[in-house]
Amino acid sequence: MVAVASRIRLEDRECPLSTTVEHVGEWWTLLILHDAFDGYTRFDQFQESLGISSSMLTTRLKTLVADGLLERRPYQTNPVRHEYVLTELGHSLRPVIVALAAWGNSRLAPAERSMILVDAHSGEEVEPVVVDAKTGHRLDDSNTHVFTAGPAASDAMRHRYATRPAAPAQA
Repeated sequence: MVAVASRIRLEDRECPLSTTVEHVGEWWTLLILHDAFDGYTRFDQFQESLGISSSMLTTRLKTLVADGLLERRPYQTNPVRHEYVLTELGHSLRPVIVALAAWGNSRLAPAERSMILVDAHSGEEVEPVVVDAKTGHRLDDSNTHVFTAGPAASDAMRHRYATRPAAPAQA
């Protein structure tokens, strides 16, 4: 991935959440990735779908390619035209985007949802949740699953997790 931009606070440079948001937390980036998961690959497809300016789309696509989330490859030679295809790293973000969309939908009445996730074979709506791969337990309880300093943590990161306040009780 590209070097961490300067707008991340110095103390957050080792935090995976901060560095991830720096790469994929921008509005257009998430929407471009969403379209890529839906099969869009060409500049004009993204532009028509999103109503994004050419300059903004060009900038975002270049960043996604530089970050290794999309691959730019020619699909036509005369004139040369390129498509933008998800890489393995890009595909690995799909569960994150699915979870974000599901979180948004969970705040709406079923009749207000403009997009839902369904099983491709049965057509039945599914409810995505984030679970631990080993145990299958949901990870939405801040009292049961907590972050802690990892092996590469700096002294500041170790201090943060050694002195963190207790998580608030679930309502």
